[in-house]
Amino acid sequence: MEKKPILVVMAAGMGSRYGGLKQIDPVGPHGEVIIDYSIYDAKRAGFETVVFIIKHEFEEEFKEVIGSRMEKQMEVRYAFQQLDDLPEGYSVPEGRVKPWGTSHAIMSARNVIDAPFAVINADDYYGPEAFKEIYDYLSQGEDGEKYRYAMVGYLLQNTVTEHGTVARGLCEVNADGTLQRVTERTKIGTYEKGIHYTEDGGESWVDVPGDTVVSMNLWGFTPGFVTETCERFKAFLDTMTPEESQKKEYFLPSVVTQLLEEQKAEVQVLKSHDKWYGVTYKEDKPVVVQAVREKIEAGIYPEKLWK
Repeated sequence: MEKKPILVVMAAGMGSRYGGLKQIDPVGPHGEVIIDYSIYDAKRAGFETVVFIIKHEFEEEFKEVIGSRMEKQMEVRYAFQQLDDLPEGYSVPEGRVKPWGTSHAIMSARNVIDAPFAVINADDYYGPEAFKEIYDYLSQGEDGEKYRYAMVGYLLQNTVTEHGTVARGLCEVNADGTLQRVTERTKIGTYEKGIHYTEDGGESWVDVPGDTVVSMNLWGFTPGFVTETCERFKAFLDTMTPEESQKKEYFLPSVVTQLLEEQKAEVQVLKSHDKWYGVTYKEDKPVVVQAVREKIEAGIYPEKLWK
């Protein structure tokens, strides 16, 4: 019997982004934060175990503010993403404070991931449909000649904010619904004619259709992916230039794209029609609060999430 899929939540950035977890603004009527709704949706979809990837610095605070609630709902495991978690013989570049990125987050959970797993960001709202799709996919699939992965894709127009730019992985999808490649664009914004991105600090902009499929870091992997991220991290470090050593990140889509190019993996693109919500900017918060309120009124969530 295959092990039941588990949920992996990348939460190492949470404390630093808000200046501490206590500062995370609730979006639900009884103090619920976005991650509460994700865990609720994941549990409904069938997940029973969650791995939180956090930083040692706010372990106590995380367990107090979030973990203690979740332990009543799921089996909870913790992994720690630390800057000095590097292969033998490597050291942190002088002056680097930025975390190593999403693939490094998965790598840091190598000792607690023992089953097919879905990955999410802690502060993004994905909606019930996405968790159901990914859980069902992971429950029935196992690797064949290639790794069999999945990604829940969102329509770009459902994932932008009018309060600034966002980073998204733009996806090219094959005719059979599998992923061809993901290109990370770190500055995507809306303007009066639609959506566009810049690569040169705003000197020039490229338009992107609103129905482009984008990755919101909701992936489904088999355990072999953890091994791949560990093995490829050295090459990432070896090819980093001195200028890149302060900021360059080891992203999930880049490892996935490498595996696709080497024909070692195929990734099924599952579609979600839910609107994504997140608090990238403080001005986004009222929009999220209103959306949660509407979902409660529509019966999607109970008024009080954890009875």
